Amino acid sequence: MRVITGSARGMQLKAPKGMDTRPTLDQVKEAVFSAIQFEVEGRCVLDLFAGSGQMGIEALSRGAKSAVFVDMGKEPCRIVRENLEKTRLLERAQILQRDSLAYLSSCREKFDLIFLDPPYAKDLLENALKRISEIDILSDGGIIICERPADKSLSDEYPGCSVWREYRHGSVAITIYRKA
Repeated sequence: MRVITGSARGMQLKAPKGMDTRPTLDQVKEAVFSAIQFEVEGRCVLDLFAGSGQMGIEALSRGAKSAVFVDMGKEPCRIVRENLEKTRLLERAQILQRDSLAYLSSCREKFDLIFLDPPYAKDLLENALKRISEIDILSDGGIIICERPADKSLSDEYPGCSVWREYRHGSVAITIYRKA
């Protein structure tokens, strides 16, 4: 797992040990950032269910203004911090060890890009999308990038957002929503 391009290009990132996290494959990450390449620079990012933090770190490396990393695990938060220190991107980041849905309940910030890659076996993705649309934390024209199993479908619309693009990479599907 590495940073693809930008200020931290080529740097290897750590991933939490165990089966609780499932890092995004480099080819999937490349496809996502190819799709949103002109939507990253100067933007505020939320990496919910952060795991290793690789999606938010990639965005920071490509010029995102700031990123908030949220994960409920102590180990993932430690790994995110180490990865941010290694890539020299920590000063533009905030790491929160909290339940992701609880974080959304108290969130008052607006984000331009939101990465959602929760554990597949739960309904966390649908619940996070619903909560994000209810509390209106996505800026106008903002984007939500969702990683999910290819055999799991998502709604075409959530209040204020609709599917902009969809991709499939083997057993992984990416759905990108855009706010009007």
